[in-house]
Amino acid sequence: MNDITGKKTTLRTAQAEGFVFCKPETIIRIKENTLPKGDLFGVAKAAALLGSKKTSELIPHCHPVSIDSFQIEFEVLSDKNAVRILTTAKSIGKTGIEMEALTGVSVASLVIYDLLKPIDKELEISSIRLLEKKGGKTDAQITKFAAGSKAGILVCSDSTFQGKREDGSGKAILNLLKEHDVETIKSEILPDEPEQIRNTILEWSKLGLDLIVTTGGTGLGPRDNTPEAIKEILEQEIPGIAEAMRSFGQDRTPFAMLSRSIAGRIGKTLVVSVPGSTNGATESLQAILPAVFHAKKMMRGEGH
Repeated sequence: MNDITGKKTTLRTAQAEGFVFCKPETIIRIKENTLPKGDLFGVAKAAALLGSKKTSELIPHCHPVSIDSFQIEFEVLSDKNAVRILTTAKSIGKTGIEMEALTGVSVASLVIYDLLKPIDKELEISSIRLLEKKGGKTDAQITKFAAGSKAGILVCSDSTFQGKREDGSGKAILNLLKEHDVETIKSEILPDEPEQIRNTILEWSKLGLDLIVTTGGTGLGPRDNTPEAIKEILEQEIPGIAEAMRSFGQDRTPFAMLSRSIAGRIGKTLVVSVPGSTNGATESLQAILPAVFHAKKMMRGEGH
């Protein structure tokens, strides 16, 4: 199965539909509830619920997910000689719930087929499809804020500046931003000198960057000065961003609680500091991308 440890826990929703086509006289029997095997929709609904819960056991690469809500609706379409099955699923988790919604439709369709086959030899299951899915990094409502944004990456590290240590976190940040269609137009490596860090960030903020990410200097070492340097020049601190990064990291390593990452804004530029380790920087950005770019709209006075 795919590795989903880097994904955020969010509300995921999915809606799917399918149809069972039958003869006109079968539609009449359904409406009259005179079927030889009894209650059509009650049995189909129960089967859909059971089938959705078994999805990960039936589809090899599906992760087990918590199904927090699952609704099944049936509609008899006399004009089409069909029964429409509609499922709506919700889950708060790390991966989508569309397969559960589709499995529910599929199983309900098969049960309807089974209950109608004694009176109809022309049954046809058709057009099972996903109507909608929301949540996660593919959610259009979230991803649209990141696309086309411009960013700068500032590596704050004495050893990297001196050439004694290879830059891993800066490269990781660059790759993550690329995944979200964010263009990095400024990138630099500086020593852990507060004045240089402040001057560079202030200079970049005048260039119209949407995001400046600093990496390094957020720990407890004697030269870890980045949070203090940044805090002095912020017009507004945004504690929720740092809280989200630490919470995400804490689920992966107990050392995340020692990070002193900070975030805020200067004008219309968002400034976020992340740890200097490659893993720490990666996980911190995974925790907030792409949703953090919603700040662009708010900083421009366009509301939520």
